[in-house]
Amino acid sequence: MSLAPAGFELVTKRTRKPEFLDEMNLVIPWSELFSLIAPRAPTGKTSGPPLATEVTLRIHLLQQFFGHSDPAMEEVLHDIPLCQEFAHMDAGMIRFPDESIILRFRHILDAQGIGQQILATVNAKLIHRGLMSKAGTVMDVTLIAAPSSIKNNKGERDPERHQTKKSNPWHFGVKAHIGVGAELGLVHKVTTTVASVHDITHEHALQHENEEVFFADSGYREVEKREEI
Repeated sequence: MSLAPAGFELVTKRTRKPEFLDEMNLVIPWSELFSLIAPRAPTGKTSGPPLATEVTLRIHLLQQFFGHSDPAMEEVLHDIPLCQEFAHMDAGMIRFPDESIILRFRHILDAQGIGQQILATVNAKLIHRGLMSKAGTVMDVTLIAAPSSIKNNKGERDPERHQTKKSNPWHFGVKAHIGVGAELGLVHKVTTTVASVHDITHEHALQHENEEVFFADSGYREVEKREEI
């Protein structure tokens, strides 16, 4: 048996991933998020006893932090002890969550709009601790691609996704409109639209209340002339 996972390592290096997860443990208001999600968490039995809300929430956040698909997240939980530790998963658990459990939990959050509430709750705590400033906002849009060849039983592509042209190539999918604090780069607003919606139409949704300055690229040119600004 190896002594490596038992704390007897002679050679160690503090890498970025454990430092990042330690920071997340400190700044995320866990008890408030558990209270927010617990009434909506599944309680029925499917292929086994339901997992604790804390475990499923922590797994969901790990997936968002590192951009894993559902199958990849399932494998990470088996392969990486650091992620098991962050998710508060014990080696004596009867089962580890599979990709279907990870997917269902995310769908519950999406269906009830809890994702935006999680962001608002975390940001309120950051503002209270003086870690987020409202002095300025940086705005931008990112394209989230979807497979354009997949059609429904009517032979139509997903109606919640459209195509748009960026530079020369065409892209099919959605847009994430993102506003971040100008000082530390912490995300404070996110909205999503189909890809064909112009960047400038959602600028007003990315504001705090008390900005003194905005930063944006040429996609927002002449935004000051719009009535909602």
